Amino acid sequence: MAARKALEVYLDLLSQPCRAVSIFLKHTQIPHTVRYVAIRKGENRTPEFSQLNPMQKVPVMVDNGFVLTESDAILKYLANSYDVAEHWYPRDPERRARVDEYTTWHQTNTRPHAAKVFILEVLMPRMTGQAADPLKLQRALTDLDGTLEKLESMFLKRQPFLCGDDITLADLLAVCELMQPLGSGRDVLRDRPKLLTWRSRVQSALKNTFDDAHAVLYRLRDKARL
Repeated sequence: MAARKALEVYLDLLSQPCRAVSIFLKHTQIPHTVRYVAIRKGENRTPEFSQLNPMQKVPVMVDNGFVLTESDAILKYLANSYDVAEHWYPRDPERRARVDEYTTWHQTNTRPHAAKVFILEVLMPRMTGQAADPLKLQRALTDLDGTLEKLESMFLKRQPFLCGDDITLADLLAVCELMQPLGSGRDVLRDRPKLLTWRSRVQSALKNTFDDAHAVLYRLRDKARL
């Protein structure tokens, strides 16, 4: 029988979904090799990477020759294929459906709304040398505020994590997105005690893997404070 090839992931840790994949792999101690792809340097547009993922996006996973893109799909594949704690992606149909419910909602709510704030306050000013448009930024913050309200009222309710009593892939994807505006020094959870407590709970569950993955974002935050 041929030996199984080592799991590889292609990541840029300035990307929220990449951080989620990195944290999960390290926290669950799944053996893997990281290939870093610097989006800001255009490394995602090389012929080699484009052949791997024609969409020219990260993350990408290669497991024994099986290539998979999209963080949601990668995380669920890893949870199903490797020996990890069951709470990440429960086998019980109802509990698993709760995770799927959030991750589906995430793609059109938490992800674009938090990312828009980061794009307007961090990426665009770096690319153009001009400050963020205040009206566009205010609209983006209003949209994000609506998402934060629903996270509290729909998902957290009276439970400690988004989908129940234990941390799941839903919490991992959500927390990485909601950390992204910190790149400009903006903590979007600052005035929301319930979400702040949730974030602290998630950080505590993830231990050092959380801060390790967010080191690049912390550096951006520190520069923004100068």
